Amino acid sequence: MSSLGLTQHTQAPRSEGVTVVGEAVRRVAPDTLELLVEINAGAPTAAQALRDNQARTAQVTQAVATLGVQQADVQTISHNIYNLYSPMMAVPPAYGPPQIGQAGFGQAGFGQAAFGQVGFPDVQFGSYQVRNTVRLQVKDTTRAGEIVDAVSRAGGTIVGGFSFKASDEAAARRAALEAAGRDAKAKAEALATATGKRVGDPVTISEEIVATNGAYMALRSAVPFAFGAGAPPVIGELEYYARVSANFKLQ
Repeated sequence: MSSLGLTQHTQAPRSEGVTVVGEAVRRVAPDTLELLVEINAGAPTAAQALRDNQARTAQVTQAVATLGVQQADVQTISHNIYNLYSPMMAVPPAYGPPQIGQAGFGQAGFGQAAFGQVGFPDVQFGSYQVRNTVRLQVKDTTRAGEIVDAVSRAGGTIVGGFSFKASDEAAARRAALEAAGRDAKAKAEALATATGKRVGDPVTISEEIVATNGAYMALRSAVPFAFGAGAPPVIGELEYYARVSANFKLQ
C-alpha cells in the first residue's frame, strides 16, 4: 500500500487500426413505370356492383393493352366490396303540431290520439360499392401520358404518383456497394502509406445503400462538403448511393 495515497491505473492496450468511409454512386436509366389504378362501381345490389366493376376493369385493361401493356403486367392488389346504407325514419303524412278542434286535443291538453299511437319504423335505403385497385407495369416509359389518359377515359383513377424503377435493381445496388468498398480500401491504404504502415485485415465493416431519384446529387450540390466524391448529375436517371464504414488493422 502506498503511503502517498497514489492509485495505480492499468490501461488496456489499444489496438492499432484505421477507420475510413467509402462512398460510391451508380446511376441506372429507369426502364419500368409503375402505376396504381383504382376502379370503382356502385349498384343497388352486390351482384350488380361486382358485374359493373368487372366490366369497367376490363375496359381499363383493354385501353392500356393498345398502348403496349400486356395482361401479365396488370395485377390486382386489392378488391373490396362495401355496403352503404342510411337509416331513415318513416314519418306519417298527418304528423304535425296538433290544432285546436283536432281529434285527441281537448281543453286539458294533448290526448293520446295525437302522439301515443304514432309508429316510426326503420327503413334502410342502401347500395353496394366495389373498389378494385390494380398495378400497371409499363415497359415503355415514354408513353406514360398516353396511358394515364387512356385509364381516365376508361373509368379508372390514378392513385398517387408515378414510380420509375430499374428492372435489374439488385445489380445496381451490388455495383454501388462494391465500388464503395473499394473506395474505403483505397482510402485506408493511402492513410497507412502516409504513416509508414500497411493495411491488414478488416476488423469491422458496415454499409448503407440509399436509392433516390436525383435527391442525392441535389443534396450534394446544396451541401458540397457533406458528401464524398461523386459524378455530375444526370437528369432522369435513378441513383444508388452506397456508404461503407470499415476499420482495418495496420501492420
